Amino acid sequence: MSTVTPDRSPEADPAVSLVTVSASYGAGGSVVAPALAERLGLPFLQRVTTSEGHPAEPGPCDEQLTEEEIKATPVHRLLAAFTEAMPTGPTQSPLPTHHQDKHLRGHGETGIQRLLAAGGGVILGRAAAVVLGKGRGYHVRLDGPPERRIAQGAVVEGISEEQARERMRVADKARTAYVRRLYRTDPADPALYHLVIDSTVIPLDTVIELIVAAARAHAAATQGVTARL
Repeated sequence: MSTVTPDRSPEADPAVSLVTVSASYGAGGSVVAPALAERLGLPFLQRVTTSEGHPAEPGPCDEQLTEEEIKATPVHRLLAAFTEAMPTGPTQSPLPTHHQDKHLRGHGETGIQRLLAAGGGVILGRAAAVVLGKGRGYHVRLDGPPERRIAQGAVVEGISEEQARERMRVADKARTAYVRRLYRTDPADPALYHLVIDSTVIPLDTVIELIVAAARAHAAATQGVTARL
């Protein structure tokens, strides 16, 4: 599991213990989610897919696997097979089987369950909103028009817009395939989330503050309902 556990500050709100962030490429998930975790004083669990479709060294902007995760399971090969990015043949891996699907699903969910056992946190990707359901945690979706996402992705990752366009194609396809194949669900379905934001037309620091305010309001309302029961 890849987590970053910051020291809890006096401003941390213990009422908000679990937030999930689902984001299409260029929507700023790799910036918003860890910053949100720091803002709330919560551990951070990153996604299992990459913006390039294969593992890479962890970085402050890219949405990548850690070395530990790369060694733990051949996630990148399974995702490549999901999206038909890897040819099959006598010397190639076959398309994913039910066993491989179960292995990949278990890999993603193990990190979520460990985080829950530790008291919660902020989760980026991993189909966490689907795994947890609306009754547990506060779920956010970040998205936006493709051209705006390309422009923002280029800035966030420090690459050209042409490179960002290709990464968007690969990343969006892999992430959608991950959720659809393993959970038979469209990750863009707004019904999965409490809050959906076009994060390409709002500064990302403002997006973070919006999520903090909304999550705290949701926690307060939920605790109020529970207290009346």
